[in-house]
Amino acid sequence: MAVRRVMMSTDAVGGVWTFALELAEGLGRHGIEVLLAVLGPAPDGGRLRAATRIPGLQIAHRDYPLEWMREANDENQDAAGRWLLDLAHGFDPDVIHLNHFCHGALEWPAPCVVVAHSCVATWYEYVRRTPPGSEWDDYRRRVATGLAGATLVVAPTQSMLDDLQRIYGELGKTSVVHNGRRPDAFPAARKQPFALCAARAWDEAKNVAALDAAAPQVRWPIRVAGDVRHPEGGNARFEHVELLGALGESRMANQFAHAAIYVLPARYEPFGLSVLEAAFAGCALVLGDIPSLRELWHDTAYYVPPDDPQAIAHAINTLARDRRALHARGARARRHASRYTSERMLARWRYTYRQLARQEQKPCTS
Repeated sequence: MAVRRVMMSTDAVGGVWTFALELAEGLGRHGIEVLLAVLGPAPDGGRLRAATRIPGLQIAHRDYPLEWMREANDENQDAAGRWLLDLAHGFDPDVIHLNHFCHGALEWPAPCVVVAHSCVATWYEYVRRTPPGSEWDDYRRRVATGLAGATLVVAPTQSMLDDLQRIYGELGKTSVVHNGRRPDAFPAARKQPFALCAARAWDEAKNVAALDAAAPQVRWPIRVAGDVRHPEGGNARFEHVELLGALGESRMANQFAHAAIYVLPARYEPFGLSVLEAAFAGCALVLGDIPSLRELWHDTAYYVPPDDPQAIAHAINTLARDRRALHARGARARRHASRYTSERMLARWRYTYRQLARQEQKPCTS
């Protein structure tokens, strides 16, 4: 069955927005109409301009709290579900693609795939080393219901999928579809002596605090690009790294192009688009030693214990002192990144959508 329309949920807080636009743009080139249903805070000017540059992309927005936010409850999540259902009935999609969990079990007019980009329960286990408290019971219940009701559950790594099944129980149909980016959007340039990190600096999972603690021991400057302002209020504070703030894509690509080292001592990272972007630009990679990043980058990266500032500093300094090894690591990362292009991602998603639509077709009866 040909898939002509896809309704996709997203938010404009983190990497899910980048993923959604990359996929929507590719689908549009293949004649597939996309309706992007944006939940949570409205996209800022730069994000909105990026979306409007995609021909034919339709966008709808309602500021319902995202399912992981403190103010999320059954009432506003049910209201968000009704809004999404109204959009679906008006758009008549062939596939519903949810980049969040809790609405997977609604009575959708088309097969529904739920994509697990991150999860509070898995975040807690990796970042806080403990399950989330009872204040998250309603969230866990809504997530479990959404996962159980989806036609298909997808994760960007097997590690993320395994974690979901360990926490929420055996799922139905599942698949791993890697994220992807366009290599030509992140060209390499003459490398300069600095290390770069691009992350939501307020998110403990990205572990910029460990990088800040390592910085006084590092011979090169460490630049951090990303928002320090938490979407629910408050700012993350750092003393030793150079904060660049949130950068648009072209300015971010320029940072990747010139950075000799990309460092992300993540405690939790289900995929990590910023790592991929840095690898396309030929940065040597220093990454947190966690299962998902090992799964994706194999022996390409220099792995460090996420909460060991001395080990982080040692890794950066080791590469900074040995330019031959630095160049070799960057070249290896760039070659390996070719596994995760947007074209490969698009091909896998188009196949997934066709399979979903075909499974939902009812046989004709006479």
